[in-house]
Amino acid sequence: MQVRGASADALAALTGELEARLQGGTDAARVGGDLFQVSQLLRGEPGLRRIATDASLEAGPKQELVRQILAGKVDQVALDLVASAVGRRWTASRDLADTVERLSEVATVRTAGDDASRLSDELFEFEQVVAQNPALRDALSDTSRSIDDKTVLVRSLLEGKALEATVTLVQQSLAGTYRTVGAALQSYQKVAAEVAGKSAATVRVAHTLSAADRQRLADVLSAQYGRAIHLNVVVDPSVVGGVRVEIGDDVIDGTVAGRLDDARRKLVS
Repeated sequence: MQVRGASADALAALTGELEARLQGGTDAARVGGDLFQVSQLLRGEPGLRRIATDASLEAGPKQELVRQILAGKVDQVALDLVASAVGRRWTASRDLADTVERLSEVATVRTAGDDASRLSDELFEFEQVVAQNPALRDALSDTSRSIDDKTVLVRSLLEGKALEATVTLVQQSLAGTYRTVGAALQSYQKVAAEVAGKSAATVRVAHTLSAADRQRLADVLSAQYGRAIHLNVVVDPSVVGGVRVEIGDDVIDGTVAGRLDDARRKLVS
């Protein structure tokens, strides 16, 4: 999710509010679920969204309207966060729903506790399963199938095998907020890494890395970027040899194929 200006400031402030409330023993799973439902409500009701983000209206009446609509339907912490969001300025109307959904993702990631790394791994692994299985990818993207039907499919694949946070986020990926399920899962991995104070790196290699090699690579990248790095390793025969690392917009290509391509470009130029 990319937001700018006032929306970026609002996202940062609201994330801080959420983190503070979660540290007080709030039910993160309930808050995450409620915030996700509110984000879908805001997307489905453009009139409400326009009123909630209208900078010409005073914050108080807008917040009261939201409290009246949501009172008794969502957790008090979720309600307070949404009211706080409505009282802020937004660069674009759609940024409010996007931000509320991002808060739901953060809250859900927090339910994993000490299993944050496992959550990142499971999201990455399911993303790879979807990418490599055309039948599953088509089933999850089929607009003729209901969300409930797809949810049952996801639960049949993951329940009892993955963290509940993983199941929840995969189910949320079906809502269509992101371009594809795969794009949603990639975004969730970044959120999980950020919540854990890390950056996510996709590493492409020709053969499986040993635990020692993974740790050495993680240590080198952590030293280079100044923060802990969570590795998502993809075994890709096209790599030929070496390692290709993608961190955000950065690409470190140390593969044989990459060096050959580079040499080819230099010869042509």
